[in-house]
Amino acid sequence: MHSATPEPARNLAGGLWLIADMCLYIWALSIVKAVGLDFPPTQIVLLRAVTGLTLMLPWIWRERAAFAKPDDLPLHMLRVMLSTVTLTASFFAIARLPFALFTAMNFTRPLVLMAMAALFLSERVTPRRWLAGMVALVGVLIAVDPSGTGSLNWGLPALVLTILAGTGAVIVTRRLKSAPTIVLMTFYTGGLAVLISPFALASWQEVSAKEWPALLAVGLFAQSAQFCFLQAHKRAEAAFLAVLGYGSLVISAAVGYTIFNEPISLRFVLGACMIICAAAWGTVLATRRTGF
Repeated sequence: MHSATPEPARNLAGGLWLIADMCLYIWALSIVKAVGLDFPPTQIVLLRAVTGLTLMLPWIWRERAAFAKPDDLPLHMLRVMLSTVTLTASFFAIARLPFALFTAMNFTRPLVLMAMAALFLSERVTPRRWLAGMVALVGVLIAVDPSGTGSLNWGLPALVLTILAGTGAVIVTRRLKSAPTIVLMTFYTGGLAVLISPFALASWQEVSAKEWPALLAVGLFAQSAQFCFLQAHKRAEAAFLAVLGYGSLVISAAVGYTIFNEPISLRFVLGACMIICAAAWGTVLATRRTGF
């Protein structure tokens, strides 16, 4: 049955939710970037998880029946482990890399997902998409500029780990598509808190009274962003949201330039454009043309 709401209106509503998601998420990352060199990433991850879980408690209680017989516990645990690595590595990377570079390289995730799905799920990948992956790789090399020194620090391998582990988590999530949303979110947030706790407590840095609001805000903004993301995908077409999502590069580049004084070079713009065009050509536009 089709929705009574016209498609353009639904896409507009979903698009507004996605813009809110991008702004909240970049806001959370901005805080992590600002404090990420003062606190271990494991500590920030733990505070993000505890804050998010606290916000979810009323929803968890209301939907408690969904937890009666959870299926696929090993897959849930694998997803939590991959997500813990992803979030910890991303918080480490964002504190050490330019904001725009961090965002641009994350746009390679759909293409990495394509390669990993072909390898682990035996999904067929067309030559067009393999070509798009190679173009994106060239774009990454141009944007990162390995011959220079500005981006060559431990943040870069951490970002690569973020992309690989995050893509693996997406593949596992696809295997858990029958699980209710509240179960997925609770396993993710609660499991994140449990798994990261020993590492966070072992490297805990004292937090002053004036620093607590910013650290707790990371969880508030990140959890709110996740809610907005889910609302967006309930309303709008996935292809429409995928294209709109590239706008996060503009927002992150603007934040990096205005708040963190990060220059935007012509080389980076060229590489970022290649990554985005390759991702769009190999995923969204290819799906529209083939119909699947």
